[in-house]
Amino acid sequence: MSRGPLAVVAGIIAFALVAVILTLAAKRGRQDGVVATIPPTPQPPPTLAAPPALPNWPRWGVTHTQFSVDNENGSAAAGGGHLLSREPMIQNQHIMGWGVGNPEPAPGRYDFRDLDRRVKLMADTRALPVLTLCCAPDWMKGGAEGRTNWDRIETAPLREHFDDFADLAATIARRYPHVKHFLVWNEFKGFWNNSRNEWDAEAYTDLYNRVYDALKKVNPEIQVGGPYVPIDSHADPRHPSELRGPWGVVDQRSLDAITYWLRHKKGADFIVVDGSSVTSDRGIVPDEFTALGKFRAVTEWLRQRAGDLPVWWAEWYVAPDNADWDERRRTAVQAAAMMEFAASGAQTLLYWNPQRRPGDDCAGCLWRPGTGEEMPMAGLLSGFVRWFHAGAPLHTVPVSDDRIRVLATDDQMVMVNTTDAPLAVDVDGRRFDLEPYEVRWSDRGGEPEDGEGGGQAEAGGPAVTGRSRAR
Repeated sequence: MSRGPLAVVAGIIAFALVAVILTLAAKRGRQDGVVATIPPTPQPPPTLAAPPALPNWPRWGVTHTQFSVDNENGSAAAGGGHLLSREPMIQNQHIMGWGVGNPEPAPGRYDFRDLDRRVKLMADTRALPVLTLCCAPDWMKGGAEGRTNWDRIETAPLREHFDDFADLAATIARRYPHVKHFLVWNEFKGFWNNSRNEWDAEAYTDLYNRVYDALKKVNPEIQVGGPYVPIDSHADPRHPSELRGPWGVVDQRSLDAITYWLRHKKGADFIVVDGSSVTSDRGIVPDEFTALGKFRAVTEWLRQRAGDLPVWWAEWYVAPDNADWDERRRTAVQAAAMMEFAASGAQTLLYWNPQRRPGDDCAGCLWRPGTGEEMPMAGLLSGFVRWFHAGAPLHTVPVSDDRIRVLATDDQMVMVNTTDAPLAVDVDGRRFDLEPYEVRWSDRGGEPEDGEGGGQAEAGGPAVTGRSRAR
């Protein structure tokens, strides 16, 4: 049966209505994720203690992740807080994710409750605070206003929202005026060009430049760094690269992204990267200690390419995910990595603290979840902050066995036995007996410390006196 004129008009109207609804829905964004609870009135910024005035930049620090001191209770919170504060260090927090909710669930409507809590934690533990400007609210990346889909946390903002993200960065900088160091984004998340099979350095640098301008308008003294690209490496020597060594071959695409950023950035106060000594295709090569040479090689390459820009490592990793190392071996490898960073002239090293829920295994954590009991990495950080800060002179000392690694300054040195066997060694003119994978601190020029001493360092003391505790 033929349709009459009215039926045709009605069909056209219905089709138009559907198109309008679909268009409005697209503008509102994807309706997935959890509904945000936005405070009905703006929250005042927290009252914060000023960062400590230190004679030297500490060089070493931590990044807070999903669980930290503010997730602990009672003695565990007190213990964790003490470990962070006994030697003031750099502390870093992301503005969204890793323990912090969505700071701007809808345009111009803020929820800083989580970020306020973490920034206050840093102030209460005498930190030199750093904020990583990642990640982006959902509405900036095609999601719905008022919702947060944590499955899309690694999605980059759409280019039409780059200015909105820069405005958010400026709002945060005004809220916390004592925070003077900002990292722009994290690991190039969402900035990958599938068609070219490479990092989208052009898009990232566009975002970076807008954020840089916005932060400098808030306060020209704010220090801004990028590009925070991951420095991956491969064991297969067939990969083309200008940087290679016995530890593998650096992915040239990461180096190309850094080169683009250096050429096209509006400005920067430091250059920041992250990476692992583990290769992407064959794990650790040739062994866990030789592999650490990658950190020195990359740092030296960055210093050559970036001129006078200080080099920051926002994350650094030394163990494959399936490593069955005990805490003693892990601590030895981490200590040796820190020696490589210090010797290569890196200015800032942030340790990604993998804290867990109470009762969970926590390899490499600073304190035992649920109890606050110190774990070896906390002592290692405290000792390096005290003795190997950015202003510490480094000295070469004689070592009778190259299986022992040594880092020395005027009054202190730290030694690492890189083997699974006890070794007797002469270091700096003195005799030491080191147990397998032992990390030993010693004054220079005095008597060797008792290898059976053990224990954790208090504020002002070396990281671990005597034998490092097994991890």
